[in-house]
Amino acid sequence: MTASPKRRTTLAALLLAFLIPAPAHAAEKHPFSVEDMLAMERISDPRVSPDGTRVTFTLRVTDLAADRGRTDLYGLELSTGKVRRLTTHPAGDSAARWAPDGQSLFFLSTRDGSSQVYRLPLSGGEAQPITREPLDVENLAVSPDGRFLLISMAVIPGRSPAETRQILDEKGKAKSSGMIFDRLFVRHWDTWTDGTRNHLFVLPLPGGPARDLMPAMDADCPSRPFGGFEETDIAPDGKSIVFSARDAGRQEPWSTNFDLYEVPADGSRAPRKITDNPAWDTQPRFSPDGRQMAYLAMSRAGYEADRYRIVVRQTDTGRDRSFDLRADGSPLGDRSPADILWSADGKEVYAIAEHLGQRALFAMGAESGEARIVVSEGTLEAVQRLPKGNLLFAANSLQGPTELYSVPAAGGRPEKRTRINDERMAAVEIGAAEQFTFPGSRRDKVYGYVVRPARFDPKAKYPVAFLIHGGPQGSFGNDFHYRWNPQFYAGAGYAVVMIDFHGSTGYGQAFTDAINGDWGGAPYEDLMMGLDAALARYPFLDAGRIGALGASYGGYMINWIAGKTDRFRCLVNHDGNLDERMAYYDTEELWFPEWEHGGTPWENPEGYARHNPIDLVKNWKTPMLVIHGVKDYRVVYTQGLSTFTALQRRGIPSRLLIFPDENHWVLKPQNSLLWHRTVLGWLNQWLKQNP
Repeated sequence: MTASPKRRTTLAALLLAFLIPAPAHAAEKHPFSVEDMLAMERISDPRVSPDGTRVTFTLRVTDLAADRGRTDLYGLELSTGKVRRLTTHPAGDSAARWAPDGQSLFFLSTRDGSSQVYRLPLSGGEAQPITREPLDVENLAVSPDGRFLLISMAVIPGRSPAETRQILDEKGKAKSSGMIFDRLFVRHWDTWTDGTRNHLFVLPLPGGPARDLMPAMDADCPSRPFGGFEETDIAPDGKSIVFSARDAGRQEPWSTNFDLYEVPADGSRAPRKITDNPAWDTQPRFSPDGRQMAYLAMSRAGYEADRYRIVVRQTDTGRDRSFDLRADGSPLGDRSPADILWSADGKEVYAIAEHLGQRALFAMGAESGEARIVVSEGTLEAVQRLPKGNLLFAANSLQGPTELYSVPAAGGRPEKRTRINDERMAAVEIGAAEQFTFPGSRRDKVYGYVVRPARFDPKAKYPVAFLIHGGPQGSFGNDFHYRWNPQFYAGAGYAVVMIDFHGSTGYGQAFTDAINGDWGGAPYEDLMMGLDAALARYPFLDAGRIGALGASYGGYMINWIAGKTDRFRCLVNHDGNLDERMAYYDTEELWFPEWEHGGTPWENPEGYARHNPIDLVKNWKTPMLVIHGVKDYRVVYTQGLSTFTALQRRGIPSRLLIFPDENHWVLKPQNSLLWHRTVLGWLNQWLKQNP
């Protein structure tokens, strides 16, 4: 039975009210909690319309009853600031892409049980399916002239989507459950491999059939597990497509050799490799006139945390010019760009890069390589061009979640364009954040943050949550995190200290490289020195009540700390290694430990033994909460079980929280609630009670 328009509107309103708790009045402020964090609506993937007057974006709300996130499409009128909801289907919609005429949107939805492309006319009417593929459509782009869509599907190389579907269905009907492999990967991130590869397809409009542009390639584009269509670009004339892929065969698990390939959009020939760099090439971006193409390139093979340089290629001659991203002269050092975009006139390349605890927006001259900072504070992403030399971007900070902003490309004060979470943030008390520096273990300037507790009293002493970031080439900077949010601890009455130790990103490549082969050396010293510096500088921090928490490399560091010091009252270890030697044989992306520890365990056993937490278990004394996801194939859950076993056997107070359905991260809302409540309970037990 089809509901009437009035009934559909009522149902949508009721559903929206159920998914999004009504914000409290500003006068009823309360300390920020995990429930507040999950109630925040998450903006992503903004796209400016062809005429520059409107923006679409995806908005995610948390449905606790369904234990999942729900996404819908929204539109922003830039002239009025009005935001309206464009889709309301309970299956969820995402990846809105403008038709070149600006009259309709293409997007992805699982309305019919699988992910397919739909078209929504903006003049009115229901969304209509464009594809009915036998496989999920995973990514979407629209050609500049509107003649075709670029999509991706996971197919068995050399097989069509229909043939792939048939083979996978036959495997699913088999009475045996065994899987046979002849090479790595056998599993990746959180999924066992099934022989499929992400391939690019061109879908002519108004309708198919879809053509595989890389049918014979045993390679993924987008790359797995986190690749997206930022790894591809369509030439302005629509005649060719450039993409990044690794065609490494059996070397794939220990190779970071991604190259750029060019293929005609009509599929008239096989993809042709156009870069031959042994390291990582990615993010091809054509200039608006098609005469140039920028892309990102690393220089060291096997090192996933190497610095990207911006390469500008003349498309007619193939001549490349390579630039380090530097701004305001050499004192700021080199930065590694993550997202790039051409200016409308092709004279500059905009880039987002980590910078001194921020994720800033840069503009670099395409001829000179000279760069300047356009926006210096916050965590920025998804920069887009607006008319009259302005830029749109998404940004968040330690003070609040992502909203959309605009700024003149020449620089200036950003203007806030959406206020999706303003009422929710007005209802909570959060902690003020302050960045500080200190001389680190190698006399380098090291950066950190202190976040004060909510309802801060300068005369009081507060227990400390000492957060240690993962990566290890990462950063705990000025961002609003949905797994490691300092405001959660601040709202519970804790002061938070975070240190960007040697190995962190955004401080120059030499600083990042310093952790290679020295996991338990300079980084550990930085953490201890940074904590001491914070205690000396901020008298409200209680040196006798500190708990250390970390995930991934941060979890490794918790195990290392347990064997090196007893200065902490308690520890929290999420998905951290206990034995680096065995972790090599358990993990999937082998290039990572081979670079970090200087080769394989049989070639360089000393590299794995130098800072191995398992060798210091005899020194452990501190109570520890151990958390792990069974579907974590990066840091395998047996490492968490081994840690808990060691704690229990030594008689150290300990607790194990295991998630059978989570990977390296905890993603399901109900599991996130349990994670945060368990962690807070552990901290309260050891830091808010007398020892």
